Amino acid sequence: MEPLTDDDPREIGGFTLVCRIGSGGMGQVYLGESAAGHQAAVKVIKPSVLDEDTRARFMSEVESLRTVYGPFVAAFVGADAAAERPWLAVEYVPGPDLRTLVAAQGPLPLTEAASLGALLAEGLGTVHDAGLLHRDLKPQNILLSRYGPKVIDFGLAVLAERRTTLTATGFVVGSVLCMPPEQARGEQRLDRSADVYALGAVLLFAATGHYPYDGPTWQAVALMIEDPACHPDLTGAPPELVPLITDMLAPDPASRPALSEVTERLVGVIRGQGLTALQAKRRLTDLTPEISVPQLPAPAPGTGRPAYTPAVIDQAAVEDDEHPGLPADPGTADLATDEATEEDVVADEPSAPDERPRRPGRVAAVRPAAPLRIAERMRAAYAREARF
Repeated sequence: MEPLTDDDPREIGGFTLVCRIGSGGMGQVYLGESAAGHQAAVKVIKPSVLDEDTRARFMSEVESLRTVYGPFVAAFVGADAAAERPWLAVEYVPGPDLRTLVAAQGPLPLTEAASLGALLAEGLGTVHDAGLLHRDLKPQNILLSRYGPKVIDFGLAVLAERRTTLTATGFVVGSVLCMPPEQARGEQRLDRSADVYALGAVLLFAATGHYPYDGPTWQAVALMIEDPACHPDLTGAPPELVPLITDMLAPDPASRPALSEVTERLVGVIRGQGLTALQAKRRLTDLTPEISVPQLPAPAPGTGRPAYTPAVIDQAAVEDDEHPGLPADPGTADLATDEATEEDVVADEPSAPDERPRRPGRVAAVRPAAPLRIAERMRAAYAREARF
């Protein structure tokens, strides 16, 4: 996370921005706080890329997120695609992305990698059940929290039943390192198997720290992905995962397993280690480091609503001020009752010629001895009325 710069907005869509979380090809992502203190990841489109196509793609992202839910998908919070600077707010996940975690701690152990793959397969299943494809699944789009992984960034998601997209034929959209051959060729009619391939690449990265294909440029990587004779690099992959990863990275989309089969086979790997799926998940979440989440500073003392300070009104002092020279009579003191009104506090009587008129209900200054006189009069009145 980074502090806000002078060029960053301080408020977007009712969210006060706290700091920068990161940036992508389409915009900047901030940590924001709502008026009630709810934190969210607020994504704002960059002005430099704001055109009709970008706004349309962003509008598609908003509509996609409204229909996706589940424990492994960052929840939709709010959006305004028609604003001058379109924004989108989703659940803030206080944890590192998979690429950052692997870079810091190394590849995941077998059990934890299998658990991650199984949980992500279930998460993608909720996306597909909503009629959507992710199309850009990669380690940077997988956040790890104390409650499990979360899939984020549906900026390239499209309705699965649509036969047209917002990109021209032959234009590659997505991260090439986890991209299936059909997507690398620029094909538009993708299906669920494209996300299965990407999940296989993510699983390989989690278990080994490298991708199926690598090269000096994205074009070189795309050529290797498209070549059926060029097999993915599975060096370092646990033997228990190699058969499944090989099937998920099959060049032919029809040969890749369904997500339900992926989950089943990965749970079988976990059980082969003598653990339940829940125990494996707990091992995975135990790897997630604690994240210190920034928040807005507390307001300075005195900047909020003034504290309530009860006023002490000395009725005797008021009467003495208005009738100077009259002896105080404890037997005729006016004691406060539940029926007392503002007019009961100070009588509206004509003022002396050399005094300004008093408004009804105006409270006179309290003399230093007032509390003692009030206490004495209350004691005397109580003594008169006491039955014992």
